[in-house]
Amino acid sequence: MRHVSIAVTNDLVSDQRVDKVCNTLTKLGFCVSLTGRKLPTSPKLGSRPYHCHRMRLVNVKGPLFYAEFNFRLFLRLLSERNDLIIANDLDTLPACRLVSKLKRIPIIYDSHEFYTETPELVSRPSTRAVWLWFEKMIFPRLRWVFTVNESIAMAYEERYGVKVRVVKNMPRFNPPAQKITLSEIGLPSNLPLVLLQGAGINIDRGAEELLLAMQYVDSAQLLIVGNGDVIEKLKSMREELRLESKVTISPRIPYDRLRQITATATIGITIDKDTNPNYRFSLPNKLFDYIQAGTPVLASRLPEVEKVVSEYNVGGFIDSHDPKHIAERIMDIINNKAQLNLWKDNCLIAAKTLNWEAQEQVLIEVYEQFI
Repeated sequence: MRHVSIAVTNDLVSDQRVDKVCNTLTKLGFCVSLTGRKLPTSPKLGSRPYHCHRMRLVNVKGPLFYAEFNFRLFLRLLSERNDLIIANDLDTLPACRLVSKLKRIPIIYDSHEFYTETPELVSRPSTRAVWLWFEKMIFPRLRWVFTVNESIAMAYEERYGVKVRVVKNMPRFNPPAQKITLSEIGLPSNLPLVLLQGAGINIDRGAEELLLAMQYVDSAQLLIVGNGDVIEKLKSMREELRLESKVTISPRIPYDRLRQITATATIGITIDKDTNPNYRFSLPNKLFDYIQAGTPVLASRLPEVEKVVSEYNVGGFIDSHDPKHIAERIMDIINNKAQLNLWKDNCLIAAKTLNWEAQEQVLIEVYEQFI
């Protein structure tokens, strides 16, 4: 049996893409070992058909975290039995590339975003320069690279002249989860539910403007589920604006429970801003989670998102991030029952195409050669 080592810097709990890749490789017959990290706040991992290891690190963020993680990862990969190494995102690539060279085994790189163009790095030029140096040193020498959409693939190909395959991060095909009552979710009213979910509710993703918009919405309530660097700010804003009766903020929850909540929502929100290349070219996981759940979408007009929403006619768009405009669009959608029902039907039709089973064929074509 061929052994594959996979690395990612998160705590493995909510990374759907990595879990799906691991399951696909397990079905192909690989013995899979996945390495991430464990934080004091990390929930327990459920049972999985592959081996998981989460490293406890002294440093939890910043340069020392990345240095410690890659050093520990290097030692682990060096000691593991592996015939193939998979690096997820640039922050695992240095250790993975070095071990692949020392052991003379293949490496595959999966870039989940346009890493060096994220706002966290663009706003810190010196830090970005370090990561860009690693990328420029390693990327042109890679043979097998995946990413999440055509826009990012083209950007990498233009930058480095390397073929990049696209595997979009879509959920497995499942009938929509059974809806639950709003009281079961713990919401304060029975008004229609507007949902923003995500593992990265960060700056410039429109969450602040969405919360501000709820000042002008009387016919709906907002639920924000997930984590990110603006969550504490959102909680403060909610308190200052006295929106506790309209806005609920929840930490991340188990995926099966989230599927139920998503199916119960009236509208799913994805309104990232076009403030940097990474967001401009993004194709958020939550877009496909909404579609799979039969939940129409309100989106910003980013090229990859607009292409999906328009082609499958599964939702509408905002034309600005002005809170009053967002509020108007929410109310327009809720009040147009015929349009809402059409979009719900179209979501269920689109879900038969926009799923992991279709996307994983690209993976299988590459990984079969290593069996």
